[in-house]
Amino acid sequence: MTLRHVFVLLVCAFAVFPILFVVSAAINPMGTLASTDLLPTGASLHNFANLLTSDTYPFGRWFFNSVFIALVSSFASLLLSMFAAYAFSRMRFAGRRVGMMALLLIQMFPQFLAIVTIFMIFTEVTELYPAFGFNTVWGLLLLYLGGALGVNTWLMKGFLDTVPKELDEAATVDGATHAQIFWRVIMPLVTPILAVTALLAFIGTMSEFLMANVFLRDPESKTLAVGMFGMIAGDHRNANFGMFAAGTLITAVPTVGVFLWLQKYIVSGLTAGAVKG
Repeated sequence: MTLRHVFVLLVCAFAVFPILFVVSAAINPMGTLASTDLLPTGASLHNFANLLTSDTYPFGRWFFNSVFIALVSSFASLLLSMFAAYAFSRMRFAGRRVGMMALLLIQMFPQFLAIVTIFMIFTEVTELYPAFGFNTVWGLLLLYLGGALGVNTWLMKGFLDTVPKELDEAATVDGATHAQIFWRVIMPLVTPILAVTALLAFIGTMSEFLMANVFLRDPESKTLAVGMFGMIAGDHRNANFGMFAAGTLITAVPTVGVFLWLQKYIVSGLTAGAVKG
């Protein structure tokens, strides 16, 4: 029993240590990496104030861009994946198995492998439709939606396969259309997987860096991941570390908020099939 308690304490310490260090750096009055310790010698909101009022680093704009892109991208990818999963799970059509395997195989290769091709495509798009090209929120949204189907579609299809098809047949007998079955019968039953998929999509978009770093160069169009990386790049690492730590704490707020909002749907889904005595 004692060994288990010690192991649990070590795991907790391992998990809490980075958080304590970031909090210590965020409230450190000196605001530098060299002066940051695990236990701060003083406490101040100076780093937060500097971050939110800085003219060099438009943190507020980065925050808005990231949250807006993450919300829209996760909602759109969730909708597209749900439509595809419903079609693969409930309908029989030519190319169904090939399409499913193609989605799975494509996801085996990271999107970054196609960066040259995507860059060339967006070069043409920028010339023809600047609103959807480089350094635009809408262009990055299109880029994220292009790779949103694979894993989410397979995840949702597996969940939809567990929903009895007799429900669809009963609704069809009552005169319901495919759209009515989808929105009024299926959707309420798959809320847990929708919540999980939405949460994963939101977290993934908020933390995505590689593609955004290639396509966003204008300071006003950057996301939090790209903008904050620039804060500690090169010679700025020591001087801006306090503001960087403060920014990471603020960045965690939307993710925690979305998790708390979706938590009740996830828990209700996990307990819906429990055996009641």
